Amino acid sequence: MKNFALIGAAGYIAPRHMKAIKDTGNDLVAAFDPYDGVGIMDSHFPNADFFTEFERFDRHVDKLRRQGNPIDFISICSPNYLHDAHIRFALKSGCDVICEKPLVLNPWNLDAIAEIEQETGKRVYSILQLRLHPSIIALKEKIKNGPKDKVYDINLNYITSRGKWYHRSWKGVLEKSGGIATNIGVHFFDMLSWIFGEVQENLVTSINSETAKGNLKLKQANVNWSLSIDYNEIPEQVRLQGKRTYRTLTIEGEEIEFSDGFTELHTKSYEEILKGNGFGVMENKTAIEIVSKIRGNR
Repeated sequence: MKNFALIGAAGYIAPRHMKAIKDTGNDLVAAFDPYDGVGIMDSHFPNADFFTEFERFDRHVDKLRRQGNPIDFISICSPNYLHDAHIRFALKSGCDVICEKPLVLNPWNLDAIAEIEQETGKRVYSILQLRLHPSIIALKEKIKNGPKDKVYDINLNYITSRGKWYHRSWKGVLEKSGGIATNIGVHFFDMLSWIFGEVQENLVTSINSETAKGNLKLKQANVNWSLSIDYNEIPEQVRLQGKRTYRTLTIEGEEIEFSDGFTELHTKSYEEILKGNGFGVMENKTAIEIVSKIRGNR
């Protein structure tokens, strides 16, 4: 059994990490979040120590280490712009790290983290759960076994509408979230580059605080993509069904369905990480470079 701590316990994605820690037979012994609405912890780890001040959390992690009961992993679910600092803290505290996407906002931060990994002997793993989705794995195998010189035409359209709160939160601040492409699109860009190869060209045709569109040319794909949080972008026939999210990915006109099967992918990610098979720092580099370039085109 490994000892876990969690940074960002009140965040939207934190319950998936709590469940994954529990499902893999490990223990959450400490958690931190400035916001104290973390009753969800009672469903998983009611005995975990909880802190709303980072300094007290830092002291507690250090105390456990000195008492001979150290934290093995720190899971990070904090706002995007804090990932880099929290990863550094965890490594320097002698812990391995599991961090939500995006791992960092800028590609040069990856090099610095890799250096600290070398200094501390600890590892950073990222949650890239689409790489574990059965439909995506099957697609990767299909492309791998297909013609090596074929360039596929791909259309990606992802609209996940958000209310007015979004722009009042850190997610609506470019410097904190990285913008639309980073906040809601980075895992798609990771998945596509993982399957279709390195970037040849990255063009942005339009971008604002709610919508981004462009063309991404990969070694084996020409991707027309559109990402949005604007409800009005959702096709009318979908809105009439009462839905607020619309996602479609077509390859050569064929729909790739991967809407289902997401619920257990965090647990699967943890299982692989605990086996030593997780996705490391530099496996994030291509996607982080893509979204950083898109952000620079505002």
